[in-house]
Amino acid sequence: MDFSWSMVVAGALVGCMVGLTGMGGGALMTPIMVTVFGVNPTQAIGSDLATSVFMKPFGAAVHQKAGTVRWDVVRWLLPTGVPAAFCGAFLLQFLGEGEDLQSRVKIVIGAALLLAVTGMLARMWLDRRRAAQDGAETEDAHVPVRPGPTLLIGLVGGLVVGMTSVGSGSLIIVMLMLVHPRLKANHLVGTDLVQAIPIVAAAAAGHFIVGDASLGLAAVLLLGAIPGVLVGAVLSTRAPGAVLRWVLAIILLATGLSLVHVPETVIIPACAVLAAYAVITSRPRRPRAATAPAGALGADGGPPGEAPGDGIERASAPRQG
Repeated sequence: MDFSWSMVVAGALVGCMVGLTGMGGGALMTPIMVTVFGVNPTQAIGSDLATSVFMKPFGAAVHQKAGTVRWDVVRWLLPTGVPAAFCGAFLLQFLGEGEDLQSRVKIVIGAALLLAVTGMLARMWLDRRRAAQDGAETEDAHVPVRPGPTLLIGLVGGLVVGMTSVGSGSLIIVMLMLVHPRLKANHLVGTDLVQAIPIVAAAAAGHFIVGDASLGLAAVLLLGAIPGVLVGAVLSTRAPGAVLRWVLAIILLATGLSLVHVPETVIIPACAVLAAYAVITSRPRRPRAATAPAGALGADGGPPGEAPGDGIERASAPRQG
């Protein structure tokens, strides 16, 4: 693979998106290599996995330092996830050979992208549902792990990652949310980043054995991806992550539909509908006025003490001269 500044920039953009949102690595990198740079699909999958092996640890290290990794969940994901990811590379060989193989792999990648979009929308819906409730009651860092369902998540997620390079961030984290709905959001992200390292490494090893990965291509991507993911991690504390996730979902929807040969007359309206839905659901909700018990209001109309909603009501009430 010859050096290409455009490939470095693509790696930086994808890395930045991963740092900002925690997802989008394989879901963006593989389609970009296939549709923009003309890399054959199987080589794009293997090279993207090799890139992720070196990119994922940066985010994982931050969460490990912050103590937001559930190692017990990781331990139940890996026994099925690692072998499934390794075998996924070899399962691709059953799809055919030559041009038939590459055409079918494009369809598999497209289907995985559409599945990733579904997972992202489910995650955003779950996040929105959590935000509408009392976080102190619904989130817990010490939710007990569910071994059986977690092993199944590793198996399904590992196969998808091994076959398409998609899902280590976007699919597995959603399945973890569904199985452990009360687990704190930052623990979900930290746990997902850590488990992705051995699963992606196993998938990359399988593709190297098959001969689908290019170290040169991965090296060029990493020149942009590593600084990109670091910048994205820094910006994640300031940028509106919800907006970025909606943009990513729309991009993945368009790319996935294109790879499964859906006509543009369907792709454009579908993306427009998703964009309109994003605008409607992203509007900030007006805070509800707290209902004070009878006799709780002071002489100036404001609630005494440190009651919830005290700051909002006082800020909205005119100051008495």
